Amino acid sequence: MHHESEMAMRNLEPLNDEQLLDVVVSEFARVTGLPVAFGGYLRGATTTVTAVEGEHTNSLHGLRVARGRGLGGRAMEELRPRFTPDYAHSRNITHDYDREILDAGIVSLVAIPIITAGATRAVLYGGSRANGELAGVFRRPVTELTESLCRELRVRDEVARRVPRGRSNTESPLPAPQLEELRASYAELRSASTAVTDPAVRARLTAVEERLARLSGAVPPPDGEAVRLTRRETDVLSQVALGSTNAEAGQALDLTEGTVKAYLKSASAKLGVSGRYAAVAAARRERLLP
Repeated sequence: MHHESEMAMRNLEPLNDEQLLDVVVSEFARVTGLPVAFGGYLRGATTTVTAVEGEHTNSLHGLRVARGRGLGGRAMEELRPRFTPDYAHSRNITHDYDREILDAGIVSLVAIPIITAGATRAVLYGGSRANGELAGVFRRPVTELTESLCRELRVRDEVARRVPRGRSNTESPLPAPQLEELRASYAELRSASTAVTDPAVRARLTAVEERLARLSGAVPPPDGEAVRLTRRETDVLSQVALGSTNAEAGQALDLTEGTVKAYLKSASAKLGVSGRYAAVAAARRERLLP
């Protein structure tokens, strides 16, 4: 019987890259039966986890894995899956990420690089909470799933290369490295401005924030046509957009982790989405974030 992955039969075109990865991670958990699945795209020499399924401590969201470090870093570097039945005591990997992995209750871990054009583009992880529960990772549906993701990424690369397009609400006139630098500067400025009480200085900082947003192409529609986020909701989303955990966002903005979660929840409700990264994507579509 042919067990084709459900993802291979879906229309993936309307999904942006982050939404695509959410679908893949969810499907990876389903076809393997593993209690924890997560993944992220490789940017430069680091993979940032943006999609998580089945993890309840929030320790994995925003985890940054460097090439060559940990199990995922080895998979990125060696261009082949790596796994360990006993993560905590493995002598074949560095243990840079023990706190995050062990906090999620993971005992056995597998890391699968997604490779296109001979280079790693993303890494999928599957974790179990007991030894010897990784057998499902090596079955045919997982191969079909990873091949579907590879094909989709190749198609998107080819479309981006060949087809000239007008810029959408989420596209920027800046090259990717400059855009990421701008977004980091925008988030840092918003974080710094939270401590400013002088109205005149605050107004000047707000004007600079708006100029940075416009440089990225993020110009909000006229009043009445866009979702309205509070300043704090935007502050929190700007930190999440950089891959910050709730705790890291709270530290940057001088907020408790619970308050960060509350702002994320209210922003997500206004944007009509569920999930922290879906909220960031929706805010960019609405031109509320660079």
